[in-house]
Amino acid sequence: MSDQANPFESLQEQVDDAAGSVDASPGVIERLKNPERVLETNLTFELDDGSLETVRAYRSQFNGDRGPYKGGIRYHPNVTRDEVKALSGWMAYKCAIVGVPYGGGKGGIAIDPADYSESELERLTRAFATELRPLIGEDRDIPAPDVNTGQREMNWIKDTYETLENTTAPGVITGKALDSGGSEGRVEATGRSVALSAREAFDWLDRDLDGATVAVQGYGNAGSIGAALLSDLGARIVAVSDSSGGIYDPDGFDPRDVKAHKADTGSVTGYGDTEAITNDELLTLGVDVLVPAALENAIDADLAREVDADLIVEAANGPLTPDADDVLADSGVHVIPDILANAGGVTVSYFEWVQNRQRFSWTEERVNEELERVIVEAFDDLVDAYESNDVANLRTAAYIVAIERIVSAYDQAGSWP
Repeated sequence: MSDQANPFESLQEQVDDAAGSVDASPGVIERLKNPERVLETNLTFELDDGSLETVRAYRSQFNGDRGPYKGGIRYHPNVTRDEVKALSGWMAYKCAIVGVPYGGGKGGIAIDPADYSESELERLTRAFATELRPLIGEDRDIPAPDVNTGQREMNWIKDTYETLENTTAPGVITGKALDSGGSEGRVEATGRSVALSAREAFDWLDRDLDGATVAVQGYGNAGSIGAALLSDLGARIVAVSDSSGGIYDPDGFDPRDVKAHKADTGSVTGYGDTEAITNDELLTLGVDVLVPAALENAIDADLAREVDADLIVEAANGPLTPDADDVLADSGVHVIPDILANAGGVTVSYFEWVQNRQRFSWTEERVNEELERVIVEAFDDLVDAYESNDVANLRTAAYIVAIERIVSAYDQAGSWP
């Protein structure tokens, strides 16, 4: 695994790769390579023993040309300023390619949540929500869950904001529990878009997904749900991994049973009659579909030379370095980029926000139908851009679509002051 590539520099390189095919001035392109503002704050909170601890937290607002900033909040020890800047940029382009009227945002706290009790995490989350209060709002910036956060943390942020503002504003944050204004289908949304993207890619490549072998690196929400839904489409899940290691069985296994095993034991390792493998070994297995669903920079150029998959579907944000993209393009491996493949989360977050603003709830069936429509149409737009432009890979085509939409919104608004 590469931990050297700077994710923000990777984002800027991806934008540069597409810029030559977009009718925009160098000044506009430069604007689209940098966030509009970044909050960097130190949060001091009380531990259960009465002592105080201070940790670093961030919120990046990348681009608001198409609507309010939108993006998750992650709790991870490797959170940095450059990481949240990159993630907020990827969110801006992700929203644009699927046609969701949002800009890009992302936040994070540099901690390992496993080191803290639930009460400590609540105090920390509420401290962060207090710092975010001037920046966020239903029409300003709408956070959501990300790595190591979920409904619980989103409920705390919503409650803190509403208490301080003395109002009711469920649309200030998405990814909430249903009884707190959440949406049906939100938990499964990211994994669902991964499965839909793989299905559409196989159709485009004139291949049959039924019986295709799949390996998933990272077995959290997106990875486990994506695996289950791919299995429902007939694919054979032969390998999965988490931070503790991986498992492999060429005959395949039930991904939902593996998820239950992980819930019981804390890891996918030791499941059934499977072979133990490392994360790097999983990434180089000879499979039809590889799904990197962990963190950034999982595959660098050296590892990319050993990749033996026909198709990569990026469930994580930024799992490939730009150099790895080049290697895989030369090898003829198609990559469904993160800004489309994992866009189900922000798409259903948008649906949740719409429901909150209307004070009207959709059925799960409606949510899933609307999500499928959005992903299929976005995939078709991606393929059209790829086939009509002289570009190396699908990622560059995706950025062409996204940048053109943001530039159009910027031009229509005009420059002020």
